[in-house]
Amino acid sequence: MPVKPLARLLLIAAFAAAPAAARDKPAEPAPAALHAQMAQISQNTASLNEALRRGQQSAAVCRHCHGAGGNSVLPDVPNLASQNAAYLLEQMNKFVQGTRKSSDFMTGLIKALSPEERIDIALFLSRQPVTRKTADMNAQGAAGRQLYAKLCIGCHGAAGSGTQKIPRLAGQQVKYLEDSLKRYRAGSGERIDPMMASYTRNLKDADIRSLAAYLSTLQP
Repeated sequence: MPVKPLARLLLIAAFAAAPAAARDKPAEPAPAALHAQMAQISQNTASLNEALRRGQQSAAVCRHCHGAGGNSVLPDVPNLASQNAAYLLEQMNKFVQGTRKSSDFMTGLIKALSPEERIDIALFLSRQPVTRKTADMNAQGAAGRQLYAKLCIGCHGAAGSGTQKIPRLAGQQVKYLEDSLKRYRAGSGERIDPMMASYTRNLKDADIRSLAAYLSTLQP
């Protein structure tokens, strides 16, 4: 009988808290091998459809915080829907490796997922539509568009779609964007990036609000 999402969530949390010796998990594959595996799956229609089916089931453990289909209902939690699959997989790999951190609960959940489950989840979420806010190009949005064209477009793209290594920003949560930009500006938190720090260093709070407002309604 299939495990219900909440029961699975509790099982994974308990598994993640178990002593490492008791888990007896196989060695973690190299990130490059997982990306190659995902690329191979993506090139085969039957394999991809099966991965998406599995991914929908496995992504139930993400729903509690990131919402159904990766559309978060919590203002400070990012949307994962339509995010680049390779980027999602790489971030999960970093949680497993300990080079990216969040709450112990989230870290434990991701570490408890198998490499195959991480691939399936990344593929599934990358293909879910983002529930965007209605575009309203008011003065704040117009100011955000100008700042984006000046500071962000070179890396994140004209449509805010990002790349395999750079996150998609289009349709992202306003508060999450504001908090992230402020952390980069302050050089605080776990995710410190010299380039992001240099581009955000001189941003005022009003600039950050404008950027977040523009990106939240951006529709590629």
